Amino acid sequence: MNDRFLRACRREPVDCTPVWFMRQAGRYMSEYRTLRAKHSILEMCKTPELAAQVTLQPIDRFPLDAAIIFADILLPLEPMGLTLEFAAGEGPVIHNPVRDRAAVDRLKVIDGDELDYVAEAIRQTRRALDGRVPLIGFAGAPFTLASYAIEGGGSRNYLHTKQMMYGDPTAWHRLMDKFASVLTGYLRRQIKAGAQAIQLFDSWVGCLSAGDYAEYVKPHVQRIFDGLTREGVPMIHFGTGTTAILRQMREAGGDVIGIDWRVHLDEAWSMVGHDRAVQGNLDPLVLFAPLHEIERRVEDILRRAGGRSGHIFNLGHGILPTTPVDHVAATIDMVHKLSQR
Repeated sequence: MNDRFLRACRREPVDCTPVWFMRQAGRYMSEYRTLRAKHSILEMCKTPELAAQVTLQPIDRFPLDAAIIFADILLPLEPMGLTLEFAAGEGPVIHNPVRDRAAVDRLKVIDGDELDYVAEAIRQTRRALDGRVPLIGFAGAPFTLASYAIEGGGSRNYLHTKQMMYGDPTAWHRLMDKFASVLTGYLRRQIKAGAQAIQLFDSWVGCLSAGDYAEYVKPHVQRIFDGLTREGVPMIHFGTGTTAILRQMREAGGDVIGIDWRVHLDEAWSMVGHDRAVQGNLDPLVLFAPLHEIERRVEDILRRAGGRSGHIFNLGHGILPTTPVDHVAATIDMVHKLSQR
């Protein structure tokens, strides 16, 4: 197996810096668009054969160092009792948002059987990968899932979310407890099915101050990471806009802390502490730049990593749908060549 990614997660020496990209299986690839024209996102997620096929598409095309299972962070919401739709042009919409204590109480704490299609997709993908690269499983973090559930979709200011946090902290913590329970079981099932690392995506948590994160989020995230420690796989903790809360995220848990593009990698690593690995942190929009500019940015990130064990190259968030495929391929090659030990 190409185990660069797993070795870097453990801060062990590697021959060159491993690279994978969030949303690496997605709309920038013609292979994905062909399938997506025939199937809805939920249908692709819930059909293990399709999810495995999509997961493998970037691995078959590029010399990436890890695969990540094709799924969606919102999948746990449906079996918990929320009505989820991916509306054309709008993204995910939840038709019965959680706005009060009664709605929180109605949410089911599922044991994970309802999401076994993700575990089956992992099993099928592992067989098809046949050891080429490790497979990452993932879930959305409690704050991000809670925000979707409360807002009913995307949000600019998280008004309803923060109203519950500040106005009814008992309901808030009950909601976060439910998500922490569900997500711990969900990720454990992914690991049992064959995921060799897991990533917790807290995509929206950057809207919080350090104090609010510590009070309203950290205990619930900590519970997830503590609950999975015995599984023995590397755990990645990722968020965007998180410069102000990197220290608190590190305390919440994770062997690897994901860094977005808004902070220099070396500064972020100092905040996180060098006893943790880091992942990042190219701005996804740089992939639209001329190749010489991409190379300059890649070199800068690698220089800031300083050859220290424990750096995984990634974007600061997911690949955008119109990203040039040849730029993706070139960037992967640059990382490998420029970081050769």
